[in-house]
Amino acid sequence: MRTEDLIRTLATGAGPVESRAASRRYVVALAAGSLGALAVVAAWLGVNNDLAALAKLPMFWVRAAFAASVAGTALVALARLARPGVPLGRASAAMVAPVLAMWALGAVVLLLAEPMMRAMLVLGSTWTTCPLNITLASIPVLAAVLWAIRGLAPTRPVMTGATAGRLAGGVGALVYTLHCPELEAPFLGVWYVIGMAIPAAIGAFLGPRLLRW
Repeated sequence: MRTEDLIRTLATGAGPVESRAASRRYVVALAAGSLGALAVVAAWLGVNNDLAALAKLPMFWVRAAFAASVAGTALVALARLARPGVPLGRASAAMVAPVLAMWALGAVVLLLAEPMMRAMLVLGSTWTTCPLNITLASIPVLAAVLWAIRGLAPTRPVMTGATAGRLAGGVGALVYTLHCPELEAPFLGVWYVIGMAIPAAIGAFLGPRLLRW
């Protein structure tokens, strides 16, 4: 069979592709995953009793913006990765920008701090549990996002899976801020980044196994 005949056969009976189908899958996945993350944080950790007081501090919103920007830039990159032949372009650099900005802010805070306070600024009081908690909060999001991507056409499963995990990590970290008492930039630049990197690694592992088509 000639290539033209094969294409004609495959296309027979195929209707037009709905232009918003991919966007709708992302919306459904992020909504379901975020609700799952909220359930994990509420049931496993609980909402911080001092949340109202923390919300009055600028760093509370810097922390939220950091997690949201990680998720947002990953979503842009993921939308490109889900379409065959579409290059990442500036999306790859955009994904690095939030982390570099937090590292820069953390470095300034450490330089201005008293030497004896620097370890406390990095470790906080929850460094042993923070990355694990972010990972747990991100699992429902990762599952939902991988479901969404399976219905599209990714051709780079490892990178796509890692980006899906990064998106899940950003959303999980954002939801985790409802519980987390830590606001210092050095802490966020280390333990939040690790917490968001773990689901990215999980996504990279699962990508070739779940996203092949």
